Amino acid sequence: MNQFGKFITRHRIAILVIGILLIIPSVIGMSMTRINYDVLSYLPKSLETVEGQDIMVDEFGMGAFSMIIVENMENKEVVKLKEKVEKVEHVEKVIWYDSAVDISMPTVLLPDDLKNALFHDDATMMIALFDDTTSADSTMNAVTELREIVRNQAFISGMSGVVTDIKNLALAEMPIYVTIAALLSLLVLMFTMESFVTPIIFLSGIGISILYNLGSNLFLGEISYITQALTAVLQLGVTMDYSIFLLESYQTNKKRFEGDKERAMAHAIGNTFKSVVGSSVTTVAGFVALCFMTFALGRDLGIVMAKGVVIGVITCITLLPAMVLIFDKAIEKTTHRRIFPEFEKTSRFITKHHIVALVIFAIAFFPALYGNKHYSIYYNIDRSLPQTLPSAVANQKLEEEFNMNNVHVLLLKNGMSVKDKNDMKKKIEAVDGVKWVLGINSVVGSRVPDSMVPDKFLDMLMSDNYELQFICSDYKSATKEVNDQINKINEIVKGYSGDSMVIGEAPLMKDLEGVTDIDLAMVNYISITAIFIIILFVFKSISLPVILVSVIEFAIFVNMSFAYYANIELPFVASIVIGTIQLGATVDYAILMTTRYHKERVVNKKTKKEAVAIAHRASIKSIIISGMSFFAATFGVCAYSSIDMISSITTLLARGAVISTVVVICILPAMLTVFDKLICKTTWDMRRIDY
Repeated sequence: MNQFGKFITRHRIAILVIGILLIIPSVIGMSMTRINYDVLSYLPKSLETVEGQDIMVDEFGMGAFSMIIVENMENKEVVKLKEKVEKVEHVEKVIWYDSAVDISMPTVLLPDDLKNALFHDDATMMIALFDDTTSADSTMNAVTELREIVRNQAFISGMSGVVTDIKNLALAEMPIYVTIAALLSLLVLMFTMESFVTPIIFLSGIGISILYNLGSNLFLGEISYITQALTAVLQLGVTMDYSIFLLESYQTNKKRFEGDKERAMAHAIGNTFKSVVGSSVTTVAGFVALCFMTFALGRDLGIVMAKGVVIGVITCITLLPAMVLIFDKAIEKTTHRRIFPEFEKTSRFITKHHIVALVIFAIAFFPALYGNKHYSIYYNIDRSLPQTLPSAVANQKLEEEFNMNNVHVLLLKNGMSVKDKNDMKKKIEAVDGVKWVLGINSVVGSRVPDSMVPDKFLDMLMSDNYELQFICSDYKSATKEVNDQINKINEIVKGYSGDSMVIGEAPLMKDLEGVTDIDLAMVNYISITAIFIIILFVFKSISLPVILVSVIEFAIFVNMSFAYYANIELPFVASIVIGTIQLGATVDYAILMTTRYHKERVVNKKTKKEAVAIAHRASIKSIIISGMSFFAATFGVCAYSSIDMISSITTLLARGAVISTVVVICILPAMLTVFDKLICKTTWDMRRIDY
């Protein structure tokens, strides 16, 4: 590795130039990578609710819909507004009462089903059907144009409006996330580093690696907005250690080689590579575990972040050394007195009172475990957004004016008799919380065959293989009431036609709950197992993986239990990814201390108390700096973001960084001291050590 280091030092100017030039394709790749703002689109394609969305597009040329609520407007004016809506690109059809009967017919003479569905007091409702899926760019563009057209005349509700608002909010906030994370990280580095130039070099190097990572996402085609929002802050927080280690090694070797900068950096690159590869493997393993989720958002985040860590390592041993050497004089000229303490007294106090730490661990463990098992999760996507957004206002209007919260779509397979369809309709309407069922027979009555239905209305609701019906629900998405309602409706529908299906926002969220509940347990098991095996091979020990993973898992329990004891509901995404990310990102703190303890016991033949004391004193500063960097990168985002999916994840990560730091510094030395005899017996190269 020293030969590679020498190559980097000799060609530092060329490497810096190449590194800067690579920013150009990275920025192009970023601009060409589509951002997906609909988390429901990451559900497994095998689910019936997801298949139904594709069937709607294939059979009816439409995949999404929005309810448009119009208040205090004459029917003739509503017709004019409807004509404007129909002219919007990607609006396939608009269903209103003039779709079935002539506008001259008084609304009092309309069939009860149609009248109850589309009119209430001084308000009326149209259903706009789009020619693509909820998260398609064309659908979001259509919603944006519709809002411009209707202005204060109407409100546009539905999942398409929610996704459009998420896009607008995320685009506005993401540049601020990165700016806050960079400024807080800069503040931490200014406080902990001994030069004013070093933090700027570090952030520049990590910033370039983030651009490389985001640009290389082009091969994925698209990434989630959650992944895009978290990538920069996570990569910044996780890979900062690598830069710090390189600089410390370089400065040590400069003294060793009496100012020979190139030789010092060559050795620093070799030392850094060995250390960083070892620590980065556990971080990568944590992110790779997310790829095993059946909910594809985990794979999206896992691939991007695992790739980001690898790119961070490569940048740390290529571009960063070149930058440090080129700006070495500036670093030396801006050197200032050490501000950050060495924590020697703190270290002595903690190792001396290790029994107290174990008692605290024993007392806190069971409340933390209980809280970790019993915090509440919510699955409703629009709940994670500010209630002042247009979609939230429109959904509120829908509830107030029409006493409805949801519209399920029934894809009814052709071939059913009129009698069966009407019998089924009556049974569905009798289900708790169902307000009405709107279909072809809602317009013409129960005794009229489909052949007598007006062609204009028939074309809207019937294809060669399926018929569309709309079911109005009084229940909100992602609640027990609506999930029970969907189960009962499905039972009724399947009893008449096994090929028919109930789809829409609420059925998708019901499936989301089932899928992610399984993923939560599976991902945690995979990440724990993977990291356990890595530590086992690193230390050739059975006991050390158990101790290290247990310490970080305890930190995770404490972190997650905050939500339970503070009575905070977490979005489903946060509950799935946090354990894996916190374990993978912060187990390095424990590995750092344990590596030094292992060296002191095996190589330097120290007693257990001496080994633990030296390891703790040598690593406490690095662990605190790492924890502070991770906290700084995530805290600003959680404090600023108004998207709860993002703010909850970063809140948990920021708090998790602090808790893991405290637990490793206070609990791990106590564990190493108490279980030293067991560690020696179960670790390959410690078997002959005297206890």
